[in-house]
Amino acid sequence: MRRMVAETRLHPADLILPAFVREGISTPVPITSMPGVVQHTRDTLRKAAVEALEAGVSGIMLFGVPEESKKDAAGTAGTDPDGILQVAIRDVKAEVGDDLVIMSDLCLDEFTDHGHCGVLDASGRVDNDATLERYAEMAQVQADAGVHAVGPSGMMDGQVGVIRDALDQTGHEDVSVLAYTAKYASAFYGPFREAVGSSLQGDRKTYQQDPANTRESMRELALDLAEGADMVMVKPALPYLDILAKVAEAVDVPVAAYQISGEYAMVEAAAANGWIDRDRAIMETLTGIKRAGADMILTYWATEAARSLR
Repeated sequence: MRRMVAETRLHPADLILPAFVREGISTPVPITSMPGVVQHTRDTLRKAAVEALEAGVSGIMLFGVPEESKKDAAGTAGTDPDGILQVAIRDVKAEVGDDLVIMSDLCLDEFTDHGHCGVLDASGRVDNDATLERYAEMAQVQADAGVHAVGPSGMMDGQVGVIRDALDQTGHEDVSVLAYTAKYASAFYGPFREAVGSSLQGDRKTYQQDPANTRESMRELALDLAEGADMVMVKPALPYLDILAKVAEAVDVPVAAYQISGEYAMVEAAAANGWIDRDRAIMETLTGIKRAGADMILTYWATEAARSLR
C-alpha cells in the first residue's frame, strides 16, 4: 500500500555521479574523509563510468586534479587541451559515447596555486571579469574534448552568459550549461577540498552565497536564466532544501541539487559508528532531495543507489 500511494519516486535516471581523476597516479587514491570515494586513475575512471551507465545512472560530473607542479596563478592546466580534465573527458567519451551524459566542472580552483575559483588582481582579490575570460577558454577546450554539459561552479557574475556565448561562437551550440545558481559558502565542502587537492587559503565568501539569504539566490536564478542556463543547481542540498523548493517552483528548466562531500561524510561516519542505518539513511536523504523538487541529484552514492533502486 505504501508503495502504491508513494508521492515521490526515486529512479536511477535521476542520479549523476561526481568523479575525481588525478594526474600522475597508477592506482586510485582513497579520499580519507569520504570513505569509499577515490581519486581515479584514467583507467579506473573509465571503469567507473561504465559501472554507472550499467546501473542506470544518467550522468557523470568530472573533476580534474592536476599534478601540484602544474598549478599556477592563472590555472592554465584548466585550459590546456592536454590537461587532465580534458583528457578525462576524451577517455570517458571514448568508453561510453553518448550513452552517459558527460559533464565537467568549469572552474579554476583545482588548477590555481592559490585555490580560488578565479584569477586574482594585484590586491589579491578575485578579479571577476578577468576570470570570465578564463572561463570562456575553459568552455571551449572542454567542449572540444567532447563534453555534453559544462558546470560553471565559480559563482562569478555573468559567467553563464559568457560561457554560452563562447560555446555558440565556437560551434558548440549543442553543449548544455548546468548553472551552479545557488552555491552557498558552506562548511560542508571540507572533504571536497581533500578530494581535489585544493590549495585554498582563506575562504570564498566574496563570491559564494551567504547561508542566511534567500532573495539573493532567487536574483541569481533570474540572472542565470536570462543569460541562457539550460539547467540550474542548488548546492549544497540538504541544508538548503527550502531554497531548492523555491527554485523548483519558480522555473521551467530542469533543476539539479548536489549532495556534497560533507553530507556524504556525515552519513558514512555516523553509519561507521553504528549510530544510523546506512542504507536507509542514503535513500532517505535522496528521497528528501527529490521531494523538495530536484529533477537530478549529484551524489557520490549514485551508482550504489541506482543498483539498489533497480
